[in-house]
Amino acid sequence: MASPVATWRANNPDAQIKVRDLANEPLPHLDAQRVSAFFTQPDARTPEQQVYVDESDALINEIKQSKVIVIGLPMYNFGIPSTLKAYFDQIARAGMTFRYTENGPEGLLSGKKVYIFAARGGLYAGTALDSQTTYVRDFLNFLGITDVEFIYAEGLNMGDDAKDKALASAKDRLLKLAA
Repeated sequence: MASPVATWRANNPDAQIKVRDLANEPLPHLDAQRVSAFFTQPDARTPEQQVYVDESDALINEIKQSKVIVIGLPMYNFGIPSTLKAYFDQIARAGMTFRYTENGPEGLLSGKKVYIFAARGGLYAGTALDSQTTYVRDFLNFLGITDVEFIYAEGLNMGDDAKDKALASAKDRLLKLAA
């Protein structure tokens, strides 16, 4: 049986794929210097501030050019990995990915499809302990991305049988999506 990625690539031969591995190539976390750089007028930025803005701009341009976004989402202590939070902080920029209007914030990244592949040791979907789903969906919605689909592989630390069933179910779902 072909992998979901191989199936998707076969069905989308002209697609360009950009992989951003946040686990092995983490982005810097948002700090006061970066926030200050984002709010400093371009002609008043220091060279260091411009580097911060350029890094964020590159990530924003990458997501703006994407039609389909896939996020691998392990659960760490009931939350998202700090590396994903750092990525979110880099791409959430007023005037770039959202704007403030008289009616409140408006996302500027509409027309994209996001698949979230959520891997968890326990069974959390639909429970009070699942803070990930709401947080990630709300964040993406804030940016204007409303077509968000979660694929869960849960119970991965609940024994080999549970793990095998969860992975087989998730793989089956992924193959259907890739077809």
